Amino acid sequence: MSEAPGADRAHDHAAFMQAVMDMNPHSLMERMHIEVLEGSPERLVARMPVEGNTQPYGLLHGGASVVLAETLGSLGSAMHAGPDRVAVGLDINATHHRAVRSGFVTGTATALSLGNTLACYEVVITDEGDRRVCTCRITCLIRDKAPAS
Repeated sequence: MSEAPGADRAHDHAAFMQAVMDMNPHSLMERMHIEVLEGSPERLVARMPVEGNTQPYGLLHGGASVVLAETLGSLGSAMHAGPDRVAVGLDINATHHRAVRSGFVTGTATALSLGNTLACYEVVITDEGDRRVCTCRITCLIRDKAPAS
């Protein structure tokens, strides 16, 4: 039986994301227990537990939402850039809509623009009731890798 169209591409994206995550097994993504569920340059989905990522009032920390958004936007930008280029964060902003006290939040990053030098994503973070918790926009600069020294 042959694989569905695009299956090789999906496998390549998964392998790329794993290679990026393997670069630093003690990254912030690991410490915050962010789990990537789906990934391509056009759309990425990840979830993160609220527990362990709260501020003193017991609510999801706004910075944790931004970390989730930047993780998704950076991974998508890196996939778009390809193996011979790098993506670095240029700008991120966030609007927090509602508080979350427990469970998981899910971030969905949708590419707004994938160009030669910039990649821009809207990241919508929702709670387990599919209510919008936070909306972020992240822009990454894409550039050639520095020559090896």
